[in-house]
Amino acid sequence: MRIFSSLHLTLSVFSFCLRTPFLLLTLILCTSAAHAMTYPVPAESDRLVGAIQSIAAREEDTLLDIAVAHKVGQDEIVLANPHVDRWLPGDGTPVIIPSSFILPETPYEGVVLNLPEMRLYYYPKVLKGTAQVVQTFPVSIGRREWYTPQGITKVVSKVKSPAWYPPASIRKEHEEKGEPLPAMVPAGPDNPLGDYALILDIPGYLIHGTNKPFGIGLQVSHGCIRMSAEDIELLFSQVASGTVVRMINQPVKVGWQGDTLYMEVHPELESTQDIKHMDLARQANNAVAKAQHHRQTQTGRQIRLDRKAIEGAIRSRSGLPTAIAKLM
Repeated sequence: MRIFSSLHLTLSVFSFCLRTPFLLLTLILCTSAAHAMTYPVPAESDRLVGAIQSIAAREEDTLLDIAVAHKVGQDEIVLANPHVDRWLPGDGTPVIIPSSFILPETPYEGVVLNLPEMRLYYYPKVLKGTAQVVQTFPVSIGRREWYTPQGITKVVSKVKSPAWYPPASIRKEHEEKGEPLPAMVPAGPDNPLGDYALILDIPGYLIHGTNKPFGIGLQVSHGCIRMSAEDIELLFSQVASGTVVRMINQPVKVGWQGDTLYMEVHPELESTQDIKHMDLARQANNAVAKAQHHRQTQTGRQIRLDRKAIEGAIRSRSGLPTAIAKLM
């Protein structure tokens, strides 16, 4: 939501699981109350982390229940399972958990928000004697008329138990729906900011919690970045004021894992900021050509592209990393 709250700032930084020895860093390094997806940053020029999982749905499950339980967003799990009923998957139905990601093409530092992916990546500072890791979380972003901006900014302050002061535009919107808002919503279960907020150096924009966890992974906010209560608590505890935040638009990502090149394609966002954009096919071809040239220059080896796999990834826009090339 595009709001700002000026309250007493509380800094609370605690040590997470980054002291875990590198040899123990497997698919998911460690667990915490928030069950963050935490992965070692790949060595050299590889960019793929994690591994796709598959589970059997229970009779009482919906895809949204499974998404919340496995820390993925609503759109993510629906796109990954196009033939599974959202509301009644059915007892024993295999459900793909999109738990493998190509890291966005940015410096591995601070906070990175990839808008089409509706996913946040955080690169904690590397402690002496430890390997670099990345944590990733599903988020909600602004809907079409309240788009989340792109650009490089930073965290300017941190607020625990924030109050919400709805701006005039949001109060007007709610009044037109017959749902008037007060001038101030105090901290508590009815506060849409949740319990923690990171104030960005863009007036009115925050990374904050929510009291509506089933909206995570959708374009539903008034421009701010929403996280689940557990995820924002974990991120808040680690991110310091001054941390750089990159808000990017990368619907197509490509990355190597060993001798295999993968592509990950997400639906493009529709927003008033996307007046000019390349189509996905051109973005994909450009990204593949760049990755191909770089690896051939490194190794001197040829690369065999799978054109059908590339076309399939662009067509499905499933958000799942797809193998599209091999180093020969």
